[in-house]
Amino acid sequence: MDEGTGERRPELGEGADEGLQQRSPEEIRHDIDETRGELGETVEALAEKADVKGQAQQKVKEVKQTAQQKVEEVKQTAQQKREEFAGKAKAASPETATAGAQRLAARARENPVPLAIAGALITGYLVGRRRGGSRG
Repeated sequence: MDEGTGERRPELGEGADEGLQQRSPEEIRHDIDETRGELGETVEALAEKADVKGQAQQKVKEVKQTAQQKVEEVKQTAQQKREEFAGKAKAASPETATAGAQRLAARARENPVPLAIAGALITGYLVGRRRGGSRG
């Protein structure tokens, strides 16, 4: 009996028989299968939470993936900056060394006299310094 109202409470199983009689055995089996599935999922979730080593390994895996993504981002940024600076350097430099040397060689072929005179002067200067340095 309920102490507050004075009414009789149904005992466990008293009212349950009436509900079970209205359901077919297939419905009951279906409910049992669903309950087993839910219970299995709950047990798996609890086991996963209790697996500290597995959680640590998962965390390490996540951190590694994040680090690899950051490395790739940095590599891409560095490649872009390198290409950007190389382009700026090419645009800012007057001529390449090869083009300058080709231009000088073409001028020497067109007019070899000034080049020969400059060569003779440099040779004479070097010979004079060498002889002057040995008399000393």
